[in-house]
Amino acid sequence: MNRLKNMSTLVLLLTVILLAGVNSDYFVTPEADLHSTYLPQDGEWTNLIQGDLSENWVQRGGEAKYRIQGNQIVGTTVPDTPNSFLCTKMEYGDFVLELEVKVDPELNSGIQIRSQSKASYNNGRVHGYQVEIDPSERAWSGGIYDEARRGWLDDLEGQPEARKAFKNGEWNKYKIRAHGDTLKTWVNGVPVAHLVDSMDASGFIGLQVHSTDHEEPLQVRWRNIRVKLLE
Repeated sequence: MNRLKNMSTLVLLLTVILLAGVNSDYFVTPEADLHSTYLPQDGEWTNLIQGDLSENWVQRGGEAKYRIQGNQIVGTTVPDTPNSFLCTKMEYGDFVLELEVKVDPELNSGIQIRSQSKASYNNGRVHGYQVEIDPSERAWSGGIYDEARRGWLDDLEGQPEARKAFKNGEWNKYKIRAHGDTLKTWVNGVPVAHLVDSMDASGFIGLQVHSTDHEEPLQVRWRNIRVKLLE
């Protein structure tokens, strides 16, 4: 009887190990709820706006307000609080991410990819690659910034056509491709950033509401957020 029980336990452990190795492009973060409602598969688009926010996302950083409104995630500023991030509970390695964003012209924002939050780094401060959402006159939307770490990695200096791609006051479509050490971005179909960098191979996706001292609430909206894993 004990031998049968031990054999059953061994088979179960081997099954878990084999399943864990099926897809290494995503995994659940240590803080995540294991009952997250989406588990993306290679080559298939997965909608990242599903169910209640708390099922699939976790907020880190500041105290901006996030909510689902229809088919959108809406982020609203809270004055005098640090940068806020709504982060996926899943982590992603090689993928294509597509989404649409609309932001108040007075508010900066960004899309974190392959990002991290570790107790050992600035008490868990969110850091990592950020694809810029920049409605200011600088117009560096689609550039790649290293949030809370190295700063600008691929800006839009000397790229006049790319700087024209983002349309203030309108919905803007972003496409982000992360494969190996290469990150590429497009804004409204216009190629923007092309970065080769190997610091982070995987991490979470995050939606930023930038810090502000503006007393009136400002908003950034995201819709049609979908991700496809690359083999």
